[in-house]
Amino acid sequence: MLKLALFFAIVAVIAALFGFTGIAAGAATIAKILFFIFVVLCVVFLVIGVVVAKKVVD
Repeated sequence: MLKLALFFAIVAVIAALFGFTGIAAGAATIAKILFFIFVVLCVVFLVIGVVVAKKVVD
């Protein structure tokens, strides 16, 4: 998912350089959404890992 966010960010930058502002704005929005979904999933799985590790150790 992080690769997709990076891809859309690069597409947004390239589109902005060529003057396609609508495409750049759309790609940037998609990149931001994917990045925040990635961050949320990362935090959720980190918390799940800590909880499971505590149960295994105890």
